[in-house]
Amino acid sequence: MKSLLFSRFLLLLPWVLIVIIVLDIDSSRAPLPGRAPRGGGGGSGEPRSAAARPPPQRRPEAALPTIYAITPTYSRPVQKAELTRLANTFRQVARLHWILVEDAAARSELVTRFVAGAGLPCTHLHVPTPRRYKRPGLPRATEQRNAGLAWLRQRHQHLPPPQPGVLFFADDDNTYSLELFQEMRTTRKVSVWPVGLVGGRRYERPVVENGKVVGWYTGWRADRPFAIDMAGFAVSLQVILSHPKAVFKRRGSQPGMQESDFLKQITTVEELEPKANNCTKVLVWHTRTEKVNLANEPKYHLDTVTIEV
Repeated sequence: MKSLLFSRFLLLLPWVLIVIIVLDIDSSRAPLPGRAPRGGGGGSGEPRSAAARPPPQRRPEAALPTIYAITPTYSRPVQKAELTRLANTFRQVARLHWILVEDAAARSELVTRFVAGAGLPCTHLHVPTPRRYKRPGLPRATEQRNAGLAWLRQRHQHLPPPQPGVLFFADDDNTYSLELFQEMRTTRKVSVWPVGLVGGRRYERPVVENGKVVGWYTGWRADRPFAIDMAGFAVSLQVILSHPKAVFKRRGSQPGMQESDFLKQITTVEELEPKANNCTKVLVWHTRTEKVNLANEPKYHLDTVTIEV
């Protein structure tokens, strides 16, 4: 009798277990009181935390101030390589307009072709440096930077204010972090930041206390009014337009003093806006390309094809 009951129990046991499992699954699918179904009612099965989290708010690109980058350039073996590296950076920056100024009496074919394929808004200008100013020890790229300023003022002189924008001088032998462009875009008047690999030091920077520039950490002539590299500041477009006579000077200007001579015309040290975490982060480097070794280049063209380098 006992063996008969035991055999029947074993027979019924699997069916009892199946019923218990089914009931447990149904109860787990039912939503708890006061809790919304998962997936936000869309049936997508998306986790509740992802559905409840609002998408990040991005500032519309059209609302961003335009960054104008003035780049003097001149013919040399590494010119195209330098411009290529710079263009690869600029293409990743929203609302940037490149003002590329050749030191030449006419636009070169190399730079003209390069600009056509650069894939970003670009104005191609040219102005030669007078021969008397090409001597060693004299400031360089003065005429080219002034040509960029003149174009910028002419472009905006008939447009009604406000005209949001930021100008900075981007030499073609520098290396830029994309974070730098985010920092400079909020410039109200003149903003400043450190520069790496310059002045015979690992970096130079404005010294900041309580959010104000109080001095300069520099390896060369700390007595300069603005002891800063050309890559270390940006200027609001409104400041450029409201100071139409502010240019880089030739007469009386000395090497290393161009930045000070220009900034003295538009601002004071007390008005400078420290960027890059109170000028404690390096976001631009004065790298300079190594001098090219062309000792084995033939005097006359021997290859069967002509290749642009």
